[in-house]
Amino acid sequence: MPVFEYKGLDRAGRNKKGIIDAENIRTARLKLKKEGIFVTDIKNKQKSHQSSGGARKISSGTVPIRDLSMMVRQLATLLKAKIPLVDSLSAVADQVDHPLLRESLSESKNLVNEGSTFCKTLERYPKIYNKIFISMVDAGEASGTLDTILVRLAEFTEAQDQLTSKVRSALMYPIIMMVITVILLMGLFIFVIPQMVTVFESAPELQLPWISTVIIDLSGFMVNYWYLIIGFFIGLYFIFLNWKNSPSGSRQWDAISLKFPMFGPMVRMVAVSRFTRTLATLLTGGVPMLQALDIVKNVVNNAILADAIEEARNNITEGENIATPLKRSGQFPPIVIHMVNIGEKTGDLENMLIQVSDAYDFQVKNKVDGLTNIMGPVVIVVMGIVIAIIVFAIMVPMFEMQNIGG
Repeated sequence: MPVFEYKGLDRAGRNKKGIIDAENIRTARLKLKKEGIFVTDIKNKQKSHQSSGGARKISSGTVPIRDLSMMVRQLATLLKAKIPLVDSLSAVADQVDHPLLRESLSESKNLVNEGSTFCKTLERYPKIYNKIFISMVDAGEASGTLDTILVRLAEFTEAQDQLTSKVRSALMYPIIMMVITVILLMGLFIFVIPQMVTVFESAPELQLPWISTVIIDLSGFMVNYWYLIIGFFIGLYFIFLNWKNSPSGSRQWDAISLKFPMFGPMVRMVAVSRFTRTLATLLTGGVPMLQALDIVKNVVNNAILADAIEEARNNITEGENIATPLKRSGQFPPIVIHMVNIGEKTGDLENMLIQVSDAYDFQVKNKVDGLTNIMGPVVIVVMGIVIAIIVFAIMVPMFEMQNIGG
C-alpha cells in the first residue's frame, strides 16, 4: 500500500505533518479529514524518492532508545495476543510519535504484506535497527518466537541505555565543576589582575614577590595573546581527534583507555557488561554462537577486546571452547572466564552471562558513584588552592603598599 507524506492544519489551526498509508491520494485525504486535519499538501512518498534518484532512498537519522523500546514492547504485546504481524505493525505505527520510526513501521507493514520477511524490511533502516536487533528478529521469525524475542530486545535496549545514561550523568558533575573553574580563572587573569597591576604601578618603590611577578606575567600573556592560547587548544584538540580516528591511533587509544588510572577499570567493566549481556541476549534469542560473536565484537567499542573476541570465535571454529581463548587474551577478568567456563560445561551459558552482566552493571554503578564522590571534592580543593595562590599573590603586595604608605 502506498505511503503518503502530508502537511496540513488541525481544528485548532496548528500545523501538522506526517505520513499515512492509503490506496490513493483521495483515500488518504478522506482519512485525514476524518481525523480533523485540513490537508494543504500531500504527495506519494515513494514516487518522490524514486523521481529524485531512481532507487528508493531511505531516510537517515536516529531514534531515541526509549521510543524504540516502547515501540518494541507494544509490538510484542500485540503479537502475544495472536494479532497478525501486518495488523500489529499497522496498529503500532499509528501509536508512535517519532516520524522516522513511524515511517519505518509503515514501510515494514507494506513490505511484509507483499511477502517480505520482517527482518529484511528492518535492514532498510540501519540507523534505527542495528545488527543485534535484526539478528534477533531474524532468529525470532525462524523459530516462531518473535513476540518473546521482542520482549528480550526491549529489556536489552533499556538496560544498555540505563548503563550509558548512568555513566554520562555521573561524569557531568565533575566536568561542569572543571568548566566553571576554568571560567573563573580566566576571569581573574583577564579582568581582575590587570586592574591590580595598575594599582601596583602607582607605587614604583614596591618590590613584588616572585609569585606575584609570575601571576602578573601570566595574566599579561593571556590578555595580549589570548587568541594564541585558544588556537593552541583548538589545534591540539583536532590533532588528537585526527590521531584517535586513524586506524593505528584508534587502537592505541583503546589500549590506553584500558590502562587509565581510575577510569581504566571502569572502561573495562562497561565493555565486559556489554559483551556478556549482548552475547546472552543473542544466544537466548536463538542466534548461533559464531554469528553472535561476530556481532558482539563490535558492541564492546574497543579494538583490543574485539581482537580477543575475534580470536575466541576463530578458535571455536577449530573445536575449542570460548573460555580458553578469552583467558589467554588476558583482557577479561578471571570471574568472567570462570563463569563462562561453568556455563559451557553445564549448558547454561546464557544464564551465567546474564549473571556476570548484572554483577558488572552493579560494579559500574558503584565505581561511577565512587569516582563522582572523589572527583567533586578534588576539583573543589584544586580550585580553592589555585584561587588561594592568586589571592595571596595579590594581597601580599597590597599589604606592603599599606606599610609603605604608612
